[in-house]
Amino acid sequence: MPPSQKVSGERNQFSARLISVLESVRGLQPSPTVIAREFNNRFGGKPVTVHAVRKWLVGEAIPTQDKLRALAKWLEVSVEWLRFGGSVSQMTNLSRRDLDLQSSPQEQIIQLFLSLPARERKLAQDFVAMLSKKNVRIGPAQPAMVENLSHH
Repeated sequence: MPPSQKVSGERNQFSARLISVLESVRGLQPSPTVIAREFNNRFGGKPVTVHAVRKWLVGEAIPTQDKLRALAKWLEVSVEWLRFGGSVSQMTNLSRRDLDLQSSPQEQIIQLFLSLPARERKLAQDFVAMLSKKNVRIGPAQPAMVENLSHH
């Protein structure tokens, strides 16, 4: 593969990972304006422009390392996964042990959800949507419930 195609492919793959995490974890539409605003609220360096974020989202550019670190921290994924991809288990900054010790039950559920294959994530999304339409109130997750879920 020619170097230019490889770089283009890497950019597109980065873009796909970024969009996926923005939508699934943060619930944000991949809007350059929204992403730039949210990113700049968290980033201590020179603010990014809407145009720069658009380039990230359409696969024309990959952020510099300092911006990648800030994005990864904001999105709660590892810098390596965001930049280079890999398995879902490499996606998070936390090991399962760290997750069990440091996260709230809601955060644990989100991490477990993200570790599911795409088909099962879709099933879980549909199930939660169905429950919310029926106005079924789900109480706070009990640690034992989360622990049981993590062993399946």
